[in-house]
Amino acid sequence: MTKLQIIAVLLSLIGLFQTALSAEEFDATRSQGLNSSKVAEGWISLFDGKSTFGWRKAAAIDWVVEEEALTAKGSHGLLRTAVQFDDFDLRLEYKAEPSAKSGIFIRTSPMPEAPGNDCIKINIAPDLDPFPTASLSGQKKAQPVEPNVDWNSMRILAEGPRVKVWLNDVLKLEYEHEGQYVSKGYIGLQRERGEIAFRNIVLKPLNLRSLFDGTDLLAWNAKQSLESRFYIDKQKHLRMLGGRGQLESNDQFGDFVFSTHVRTNAPGLNSGIFFRCIPGDVMNGYESQIQNQFEDGDPTKPRDCGTGGIFRRQNARFVNAQDESWFAKTIITSGATINVWVNGCLISDWTDDRKPDPNPRRGRRLEAGTFCLQGHDPTTDVSFKLMSVRELSTRKNSN
Repeated sequence: MTKLQIIAVLLSLIGLFQTALSAEEFDATRSQGLNSSKVAEGWISLFDGKSTFGWRKAAAIDWVVEEEALTAKGSHGLLRTAVQFDDFDLRLEYKAEPSAKSGIFIRTSPMPEAPGNDCIKINIAPDLDPFPTASLSGQKKAQPVEPNVDWNSMRILAEGPRVKVWLNDVLKLEYEHEGQYVSKGYIGLQRERGEIAFRNIVLKPLNLRSLFDGTDLLAWNAKQSLESRFYIDKQKHLRMLGGRGQLESNDQFGDFVFSTHVRTNAPGLNSGIFFRCIPGDVMNGYESQIQNQFEDGDPTKPRDCGTGGIFRRQNARFVNAQDESWFAKTIITSGATINVWVNGCLISDWTDDRKPDPNPRRGRRLEAGTFCLQGHDPTTDVSFKLMSVRELSTRKNSN
């Protein structure tokens, strides 16, 4: 039995069990490298410190979790994220033996072959290497620096053609690509030789544009509001009340990063964020569920799919939000793969392997579609704030 399950059982015995994790429990157990302040700023965790959930092996090499760090067992190989990113601020820690050679891949193809062509590789390598630690492999050499014997911090900022790299809070490299450049791709961790480990891997998507900032609803339409009501309240939050209906975005999005904060204003409410919807139809899209209840005092047993789950496709792996409290939600789509974070922690990682269909309720839809905020039933009372989106760039290689 896990620590969280033991706590839940004890609290339930004295009648104090809550139907979600508190912010303190979330910070301490679920989101390695983040706290509630970072989550509020839009950061998400790519590694939970316990599993490789949300990652894909790109070679015949085993990546395992030891002492809350990712490390490789075997020869040469890459571990990559399930979804792609374009502009971001990436921060992590690594520990490597002096002779180790490794790297952090950004905007990489699934099976990269040539840094600078189908990926960007930030080296981790000895000073005598042609591209020592913090260099862009094959592109620009960073000034040699003596890394820590133990854990080192690295920050990678990628915005359009510009890349910056910090090592232990010291800016080591600035580079701007000329002409075409690799603009979107996966994030990967590499082992080439020697012992290497990674932890506290967190990312903030950059350059999202507002869909709702508390001033107006010009980006939305209520043509299918039906029994629902939508308005901006005195706190400048978007509030949704009443029965079945939807508020639909005017614009359409295919591969995107979507971020918002949500509050269910009473216990046990049910709602959802629909995306890649058929424009003008009533909630014919993929649905990221909003439902913070769970069964038997166990957050890993979500009720009715659970917040962050892909409704009717994949349940949330645990409930990481609480009714009557604000929680952050980030949705990233990458082709047929959908990832959803709740309060900075990856809750669902699902790939739609069904046959193509214009309606996501029936099959795989990769075409762009609208967002819809769901009014579920007469008890609906849900608020939204800080809603923003970025349509991911079309991948461009340098060749």
